[in-house]
Amino acid sequence: MSTPNAVGRPTPITAATVRQRPTAMPVHKYKPYEAVEIPDRTWPDRRITKAPRWLSTDLRDGNQALIDPMSPARKRAMFDLLVKMGYKEIEVGFPASGETDFAFVRSIIEEGAIPDDVTISVLTQAREELIERTVESLRGAARATVHLYNATAPTFRRVVFRGSKEQIRQIAVDGTRLVMEYADKILGDETVFGYQYSPEIFTDTELDFALEVCESVMDVWQPEEGREIILNLPATVERSTPSTHADRFEWMSRNLSRREYVCLSVHPHNDRGTAVAAAELALMAGADRIEGCLFGQGERTGNVDLVTLGMNLFSQGVDPMIDFSQIDEVRRTAEYCNQMEVHPRHPYVGDLVYTSFSGSHQDAIKKGFDAMEADAAAQGPGVTVDDLEWAVPYLPIDPKDVGRSYEAVIRVNSQSGKGGVAYVLKNDHKLDLPRRMQIEFSKIIQAKTDAEGGEVTPKEIWAIFEDEYLPTPENTWGRIVLRKAQTSTSSDGTDTLTVEAVVDGAETALTGTGNGPISAFFDALASVGVDARLLDYTEHTMSEGASAQAASYIECAIDGQVLWGIGIDANTTRASLKAVVSAVNRAAR
Repeated sequence: MSTPNAVGRPTPITAATVRQRPTAMPVHKYKPYEAVEIPDRTWPDRRITKAPRWLSTDLRDGNQALIDPMSPARKRAMFDLLVKMGYKEIEVGFPASGETDFAFVRSIIEEGAIPDDVTISVLTQAREELIERTVESLRGAARATVHLYNATAPTFRRVVFRGSKEQIRQIAVDGTRLVMEYADKILGDETVFGYQYSPEIFTDTELDFALEVCESVMDVWQPEEGREIILNLPATVERSTPSTHADRFEWMSRNLSRREYVCLSVHPHNDRGTAVAAAELALMAGADRIEGCLFGQGERTGNVDLVTLGMNLFSQGVDPMIDFSQIDEVRRTAEYCNQMEVHPRHPYVGDLVYTSFSGSHQDAIKKGFDAMEADAAAQGPGVTVDDLEWAVPYLPIDPKDVGRSYEAVIRVNSQSGKGGVAYVLKNDHKLDLPRRMQIEFSKIIQAKTDAEGGEVTPKEIWAIFEDEYLPTPENTWGRIVLRKAQTSTSSDGTDTLTVEAVVDGAETALTGTGNGPISAFFDALASVGVDARLLDYTEHTMSEGASAQAASYIECAIDGQVLWGIGIDANTTRASLKAVVSAVNRAAR
């Protein structure tokens, strides 16, 4: 409580009355970042009006940061996802690091998995035996880039390599020459070949020395019309504010010779939590390309997040040239490949990012939707909300544009991190579980992993799913086995359902009525003591064609329990009845 002043009023809170105290933390160990002298800097006045070139490094930088690096199957799933989304430059590995990366690069080349307009990139250190192995991995590729790096920062020069500036510069020059020699010897004319160089770590390297090394590398490569060089300036460890990062890029962009033949690439990490801002400001300062990973996967705090960057452009009316229209599919695949969950508050994609718990927020959003519908109606027939500029409070984009809806997210706002299990069931068995069913089943999987430890394979996931939801002749369980069912509809629209079933081991005939087959089945089940009520229902086909099967998912309240059931059948009505039986049998287990 504040102290009354001379006239009886409380003392106002001001900067003078709020005193933060020094801590005992050893701040003397750390030095501030150095500013860049650019009095006439131009980037603050620029705007991003088009998408940059993108390079995904999920399969290299992202993969090397995983506790459990991707298996070949998971790598392929990630590569196929990146291609499907529209990435045209993809760093696919570090082939000289081991047989796994080398074999993966060979597999996507030999299997024809790389579209004609996609360029793969591979990373190497500046050692001859590694360069030769790296270039060898690209034999037969249509479009490929070798990315060479060496450490240029003072701490690395002094502590790790104990080399002079001239020795470090010479490593970059010799490495570039070796890349060119082996590319000419191994690849030949069948490969459209590119070269990328990175002074590592750019954020810690003196600007004039970073420029000197890049110029020396260009003297060897000789960039010219039709022969670009990619100079990547990595913030491998983020050191400064995004504004200083932008200053460093503007300085380099101004001082590089042959700038028109240089693709200046930015590679931010997120150690200070500002990688997205650093990337955007670097674009404003002259960068041409951004390297990063989906959802910010990467060492320590991660690489810059390509999804957030792309969606930031989209939210400003700039086409990112990457397809995020099915954001949950992207997340689900990434979680499966990385075996890591995306945070529920992650921008644009987290389970809770379009959900408001505050009553005032929900009211404002509802009024925003109503206003947009009214505005569309006022503009005349045929005009929809999608034709208008988006303007709904608290929602920076329309959730439908990324495959979400506000109502749907509200229903599953406790859901997070179930993408791996859901991906296996959809990818391997064509079952697209409703999200609340994902929550239910993931708890069953979690119980197994808690009890037994270790990972659960896709085969084990399916076996657990069958045992829980789909009894088979080899694994029969439950009170009820469905035999036959027949429905008829009266003139007033009432459906009558007759079911032949085995109930508690005895052949039984059940009859019920309702406003549809499911309602009638619930009525019939009441005669054998089952109190069931429908909460949710969804279905989808599992393939195309006349013989396609349907999967039905039903959420029921059964004798006080809320459970999901699933039914699979070529007949959609029979599939829905099987789903009810699945839920009823689970309630009795």
